[in-house]
Amino acid sequence: MQLYNLYCKAMIIVANRYVKDSFLAEDVMQDAFIKAFKNIDSYKNEVAFGVWLKKIVINQSIDYLKKNRLELVAIDDEIITNTEDDWQIESTISIDIILETIHNLKEKYRLVLTMYLLEGFDHQEIAEVLNISENTSRTHLFRGKKILKEQLQNTSYAGRY
Repeated sequence: MQLYNLYCKAMIIVANRYVKDSFLAEDVMQDAFIKAFKNIDSYKNEVAFGVWLKKIVINQSIDYLKKNRLELVAIDDEIITNTEDDWQIESTISIDIILETIHNLKEKYRLVLTMYLLEGFDHQEIAEVLNISENTSRTHLFRGKKILKEQLQNTSYAGRY
Protein backbone atom coordinates (compact mmCIF):
# COMPACT_ATOMS: atom_id res chain seq x y z
CA MET A 1 0.00 0.00 0.00
CA GLN A 2 2.94 2.31 0.73
CA LEU A 3 4.31 1.81 -2.79
CA TYR A 4 0.90 2.51 -4.26
CA ASN A 5 0.47 5.68 -2.22
CA LEU A 6 3.97 6.83 -3.09
CA TYR A 7 3.64 6.40 -6.87
CA CYS A 8 -0.07 6.52 -7.77
CA LYS A 9 -0.33 10.27 -8.45
CA ALA A 10 2.73 10.33 -10.71
CA MET A 11 1.66 7.18 -12.57
CA ILE A 12 -1.85 8.45 -13.23
CA ILE A 13 -0.31 11.55 -14.83
CA VAL A 14 1.82 9.31 -17.05
CA ALA A 15 -1.18 7.17 -18.04
CA ASN A 16 -3.30 10.25 -18.73
CA ARG A 17 -0.69 11.55 -21.18
CA TYR A 18 -1.38 8.49 -23.30
CA VAL A 19 -5.05 7.66 -22.94
CA LYS A 20 -6.28 11.27 -22.64
CA ASP A 21 -9.08 10.44 -20.23
CA SER A 22 -8.71 10.67 -16.48
CA PHE A 23 -11.07 7.76 -15.75
CA LEU A 24 -9.35 5.49 -18.27
CA ALA A 25 -5.97 6.63 -16.97
CA GLU A 26 -6.99 5.55 -13.50
CA ASP A 27 -8.00 2.10 -14.79
CA VAL A 28 -4.79 1.75 -16.79
CA MET A 29 -2.72 2.84 -13.80
CA GLN A 30 -4.43 0.35 -11.51
CA ASP A 31 -3.96 -2.45 -14.05
CA ALA A 32 -0.30 -1.50 -14.27
CA PHE A 33 0.07 -1.67 -10.48
CA ILE A 34 -1.55 -5.10 -10.45
CA LYS A 35 0.82 -6.26 -13.18
CA ALA A 36 3.79 -4.78 -11.29
CA PHE A 37 2.81 -6.43 -8.01
CA LYS A 38 2.24 -9.79 -9.72
CA ASN A 39 5.68 -9.54 -11.32
CA ILE A 40 7.54 -7.89 -8.46
CA ASP A 41 10.01 -10.78 -8.46
CA SER A 42 11.21 -9.65 -11.90
CA TYR A 43 12.26 -6.27 -10.48
CA LYS A 44 16.03 -6.56 -10.19
CA ASN A 45 16.95 -3.21 -8.60
CA GLU A 46 18.88 -2.27 -11.78
CA VAL A 47 16.83 0.92 -12.04
CA ALA A 48 14.78 2.85 -9.52
CA PHE A 49 11.44 1.23 -8.73
CA GLY A 50 9.59 4.30 -10.06
CA VAL A 51 11.35 4.00 -13.43
CA TRP A 52 10.46 0.31 -13.65
CA LEU A 53 6.85 1.03 -12.70
CA LYS A 54 6.62 3.95 -15.13
CA LYS A 55 7.64 1.68 -18.00
CA ILE A 56 4.87 -0.75 -17.01
CA VAL A 57 2.33 2.10 -16.92
CA ILE A 58 3.45 3.32 -20.35
CA ASN A 59 3.24 -0.17 -21.82
CA GLN A 60 -0.15 -0.73 -20.21
CA SER A 61 -1.38 2.58 -21.67
CA ILE A 62 -0.15 1.69 -25.13
CA ASP A 63 -1.66 -1.79 -24.87
CA TYR A 64 -4.99 -0.17 -24.03
CA LEU A 65 -4.73 2.09 -27.07
CA LYS A 66 -3.79 -0.83 -29.32
CA LYS A 67 -6.82 -2.79 -28.12
CA ASN A 68 -8.98 0.15 -29.10
CA ARG A 69 -7.73 0.13 -32.66
CA LEU A 70 -5.05 2.77 -32.56
CA GLU A 71 -3.66 2.88 -36.06
CA LEU A 72 -0.06 3.85 -36.49
CA VAL A 73 0.61 4.18 -40.20
CA ALA A 74 4.08 3.13 -41.29
CA ILE A 75 5.84 5.66 -43.47
CA ASP A 76 9.14 3.87 -44.02
CA ASP A 77 9.86 5.41 -47.41
CA GLU A 78 9.47 9.00 -46.35
CA ILE A 79 12.72 10.92 -46.08
CA ILE A 80 12.78 13.96 -43.89
CA THR A 81 14.99 16.59 -45.45
CA ASN A 82 13.97 19.54 -43.33
CA THR A 83 15.35 19.07 -39.84
CA GLU A 84 15.08 22.73 -38.93
CA ASP A 85 14.23 23.24 -35.28
CA ASP A 86 13.51 26.95 -35.49
CA TRP A 87 11.19 27.32 -32.54
CA GLN A 88 10.12 30.89 -32.01
CA ILE A 89 7.30 30.61 -29.55
CA GLU A 90 6.24 33.45 -27.27
CA SER A 91 7.87 33.15 -23.88
CA THR A 92 4.47 33.81 -22.32
CA ILE A 93 3.22 30.37 -23.36
CA SER A 94 3.20 28.22 -20.26
CA ILE A 95 4.25 24.61 -19.94
CA ASP A 96 0.60 23.78 -19.27
CA ILE A 97 -0.40 25.17 -22.67
CA ILE A 98 2.40 23.20 -24.34
CA LEU A 99 1.34 19.98 -22.58
CA GLU A 100 -2.32 20.62 -23.42
CA THR A 101 -1.40 21.21 -27.07
CA ILE A 102 0.56 17.94 -27.16
CA HIS A 103 -2.37 16.23 -25.42
CA ASN A 104 -4.71 17.35 -28.25
CA LEU A 105 -2.58 16.08 -31.14
CA LYS A 106 -3.50 12.98 -33.14
CA GLU A 107 -2.58 9.90 -31.14
CA LYS A 108 0.26 8.75 -33.40
CA TYR A 109 2.01 12.12 -32.96
CA ARG A 110 1.05 12.53 -29.31
CA LEU A 111 2.41 9.11 -28.38
CA VAL A 112 5.76 9.60 -30.06
CA LEU A 113 6.15 13.19 -28.81
CA THR A 114 5.26 12.15 -25.28
CA MET A 115 7.58 9.18 -25.29
CA TYR A 116 10.46 11.08 -26.89
CA LEU A 117 10.21 14.54 -25.34
CA LEU A 118 8.60 13.84 -21.97
CA GLU A 119 9.61 10.27 -21.15
CA GLY A 120 13.09 10.28 -22.72
CA PHE A 121 12.65 7.21 -24.92
CA ASP A 122 14.86 6.96 -28.02
CA HIS A 123 13.54 5.99 -31.45
CA GLN A 124 14.57 2.35 -31.06
CA GLU A 125 12.62 2.04 -27.80
CA ILE A 126 9.60 3.85 -29.25
CA ALA A 127 9.67 1.57 -32.29
CA GLU A 128 9.72 -1.53 -30.08
CA VAL A 129 6.94 -0.37 -27.78
CA LEU A 130 4.63 0.88 -30.56
CA ASN A 131 5.55 -1.87 -33.00
CA ILE A 132 6.59 0.59 -35.71
CA SER A 133 9.88 1.20 -37.49
CA GLU A 134 12.44 3.65 -36.15
CA ASN A 135 11.97 5.70 -39.32
CA THR A 136 8.23 5.90 -38.65
CA SER A 137 9.01 7.06 -35.11
CA ARG A 138 11.27 9.78 -36.50
CA THR A 139 8.63 10.79 -39.02
CA HIS A 140 5.89 10.99 -36.40
CA LEU A 141 8.20 13.00 -34.15
CA PHE A 142 9.08 15.40 -36.97
CA ARG A 143 5.46 15.87 -38.03
CA GLY A 144 4.21 16.11 -34.46
CA LYS A 145 6.80 18.77 -33.61
CA LYS A 146 5.87 20.68 -36.75
CA ILE A 147 2.15 20.62 -35.89
CA LEU A 148 2.91 21.47 -32.26
CA LYS A 149 5.06 24.41 -33.34
CA GLU A 150 2.33 25.72 -35.66
CA GLN A 151 -0.34 25.40 -33.01
CA LEU A 152 1.81 27.09 -30.38
CA GLN A 153 2.63 29.93 -32.77
CA ASN A 154 -1.09 30.38 -33.43
CA THR A 155 -1.62 30.45 -29.68
CA SER A 156 1.06 33.10 -29.26
CA TYR A 157 -0.46 35.29 -31.99
CA ALA A 158 -3.95 34.84 -30.57
CA GLY A 159 -2.70 36.03 -27.21
CA ARG A 160 -1.57 39.34 -28.69
CA TYR A 161 -5.01 40.48 -29.79
